[in-house]
Amino acid sequence: MSDTLTPDVIGRRVEVNGEHATVRFAGVVPPVAGPWLGVEWDNPERGKHDGSHEGTVYFKCRHPTGGSFIRPNKVNFGTDFLTAIKNRYVLEDGPEEDRKEQIVTLGNKPVETVGFDSLMKQQSQLSKLQEVSLRNCAVSCAGEKGGVAEACPNIRRVDLSKNLLSSWDEVIHIADQLRHLEVLNLSENKLKFPSGSALTGTFSALKVLVLNQTGITWAEAHVQCGSSRHGLDMQKDASKFVDLCMRQKCFTSNCVISAKDHISMWMNVAKVLWCAAWCPGLEELYLESNNIVISERPTDVLQTVKLLDLSSNQLIDENQLYLIAHLPRLEQLILSDVGISSIHFPDAGIGCKTSMFPSLQYLVVNDNQISQWSFFNELDKLPSLRALSCLRNPLTKEDKEANMTRQLIIASIGQLKTLNKCEILPKERRTAELDYRKAFGNEWKQAGGHQDPDKNRLSEEFLRAHRRYQFLCLKYGAPEDWELKTQQPFMLKNQLLTLKIKYPDQLDQKVLEKQLPGSMTIQKVKGWLSRLLKVPVSDLLLSYESPKEPGIEIKLENDLQSLRFYSVENEDCLLVRW
Repeated sequence: MSDTLTPDVIGRRVEVNGEHATVRFAGVVPPVAGPWLGVEWDNPERGKHDGSHEGTVYFKCRHPTGGSFIRPNKVNFGTDFLTAIKNRYVLEDGPEEDRKEQIVTLGNKPVETVGFDSLMKQQSQLSKLQEVSLRNCAVSCAGEKGGVAEACPNIRRVDLSKNLLSSWDEVIHIADQLRHLEVLNLSENKLKFPSGSALTGTFSALKVLVLNQTGITWAEAHVQCGSSRHGLDMQKDASKFVDLCMRQKCFTSNCVISAKDHISMWMNVAKVLWCAAWCPGLEELYLESNNIVISERPTDVLQTVKLLDLSSNQLIDENQLYLIAHLPRLEQLILSDVGISSIHFPDAGIGCKTSMFPSLQYLVVNDNQISQWSFFNELDKLPSLRALSCLRNPLTKEDKEANMTRQLIIASIGQLKTLNKCEILPKERRTAELDYRKAFGNEWKQAGGHQDPDKNRLSEEFLRAHRRYQFLCLKYGAPEDWELKTQQPFMLKNQLLTLKIKYPDQLDQKVLEKQLPGSMTIQKVKGWLSRLLKVPVSDLLLSYESPKEPGIEIKLENDLQSLRFYSVENEDCLLVRW
């Protein structure tokens, strides 16, 4: 760029040596002569100061080292959308083809052309494009009006992430020419709200919108200053915000942006609910890493959304989730790394389902602070929940208790079909529910539980803590006294199991009695038997039967699971075939 500055430079997104920034100031910085641009870097470590020089504040940054002064000729203000597409997708012809002559007829007159085939080939390439990826291509504007619609009208999916777009106005100018646009990724662009309303029908076909790391807010702006959060109306409270954040006197001249104008640019960011109103058929919305606060219930918008990603928005809490709990078609909710530790559905009593999140089938709560089993008890209230991912939480960390944790979660959420992307097979559910029933049997009895349903007087406290226990008693029968006497939850797996080992197809083999750890995997059991019997591991087939259920043989098919996983107990009989 030349050293000549234009009035609209303030707020523009720029690129300098691969780093992105926003222009916050344009003018003279005495005593050095000539024009300067004051920029706020996306990466604050790239800067040198907070926008001040020799005691004069020229602009303000969110970070004390987020600003720099740069000469205009060192800055890249980007390129237009169509030029970026041509640079990436049009195949260049060789010089021979460029010089090739052709005779075409215009009206009744023959005309000699040079490079006509090359031009037609380029247009053909662009018109066939349906998916475009322009990530980090310095796109800053739409370009010539109508140019995109004429050159590539069939585009359906566009990735414009990490570009130099500074306003929704330019996004609208692009999208208005792409009437079939279904997927739009604008992540890592810092977009100001448009000067007017979106054109009717601009995003009518849009189904997927990605706005990760764009600084977008939910409804009203919530800004952080010092140690307290101040929720200020973007228009009404601009002066209060200036007083709050701009304590120093600012240098003012014809070339310097005023403090109030600068703050209004900070706060003139798009809002989720306003953007959603432009997209009547939106199905997926990604809002990762925006410091969003859900401050308003969406009433007339987001009603068609099936997937909502709010990951890494650390200001979201349980109460804010109630505001989106009645989105009628929401099937997938991603809440990874939001810091959530609890959830509660107060409208659902013991044994009842909640009216909240009526269509939610898949919930992701990875990398949070979940440390209480009550979290999973509450999830059983969700009427449509079928899949859950809860990795890397204090309660679900990968350690020696991981398998037991999985079993308890399965037993706590009756309708769950998939946990942490692993299918829950009927056999695993049965084992988990039986173990849960036995593990808390003594607590059930002490809380008023009885084998005779007519004498069952369970406390409300127990029913709240174990909302499915009564159902499990109906499904499998109440735990018997002999089961409760030997029950030692969370320690039983470390004890040795005394097992009888029989060989149904080898009548000459004697019955062997052996003690094995309950945590021993089927693979290790096979290895031991292979050495004992001199039989290859691959030939061994294992199953077991219990004296409590004579005649019922259960196969031990998964080599990676433990004996305890299959509910093998003392005095059970291990059956070995080859």
